[in-house]
Amino acid sequence: MELELTPIQKDILYALITLYKKKGGAPVKGEEISELINRNPGTVRNQMQALRALGLVEGAPGPKGGYRPTAKAYELLSITKPDEAVKVPVIVNGVLMEDLSAEEMSLPSLSHPEVCQAKVRIIGNIRRIMPGDEVAIGPTPVNEMMIYGRVTGRDDTENIIVIDIRKIFALPKDKVEEHMSSPIITVDADDTIKNAAKVLVDNNIHRAPVKENDKFIGIFSLANAVQAFIEGKANDKVRNFMDPKLITVEKDTKLREVLKIMRDEGVRLVVVTDGGEPIGVITDYQILTRLAPEHVR
Repeated sequence: MELELTPIQKDILYALITLYKKKGGAPVKGEEISELINRNPGTVRNQMQALRALGLVEGAPGPKGGYRPTAKAYELLSITKPDEAVKVPVIVNGVLMEDLSAEEMSLPSLSHPEVCQAKVRIIGNIRRIMPGDEVAIGPTPVNEMMIYGRVTGRDDTENIIVIDIRKIFALPKDKVEEHMSSPIITVDADDTIKNAAKVLVDNNIHRAPVKENDKFIGIFSLANAVQAFIEGKANDKVRNFMDPKLITVEKDTKLREVLKIMRDEGVRLVVVTDGGEPIGVITDYQILTRLAPEHVR
């Protein structure tokens, strides 16, 4: 018999899967889910008991425990499993929604571009997306298309938004050196979190490479800074809160290949090199703004 979930149960499952992917497979706490979907933690805990009984959620004990979605949950919601997943950016009113990803797209009217409409299933809380909002979806993983349009409807039970498409195009064959930022703004590994955060804010950027002597050893972001501030460690060293993963690409790499590398590696910024020597940086958001500045601010 096919399971019939209530809207709140679907919300919780979508949120659980979103956070589970974002945390790289680490257990998700009930409080994190309640915050994402703006629901009472007690309500989430009660529903989790029902979802566990249905075999859609499993618990992970211990102080770092929480919940994990089961294969049955992915199957029920028709969502790609984590080892097959590709994050597809969703931009709303010019703002990249870091906790959302486009999961599935239907283009029923593609033969009539003047009335072309798309239905897009979103992973994450879609309640912040309202009719009338301008959206950009993509690039899509296979054909590397960007889709731009205006939201005309929303189905919270299926986590679907409906958009009137204004523009569809495939990524150009530009090289990364044509769109990178240079010179490179960096933060020092032994500087304090608050000083490094000021560098990011002053330069209107979200992340920057971390430098130790003359070498890059990681990436520091505003998200890292916020975590340090929450923990009361604003005077701690950058090296203790940075992301140690740092990816480089050569300057003649195509933009579409850079985006694929970012998706595969789970990073938002790469360092551009010339013969192995760093000459610039580029972010996924930067690529999108350079490609279509009239749609993404």
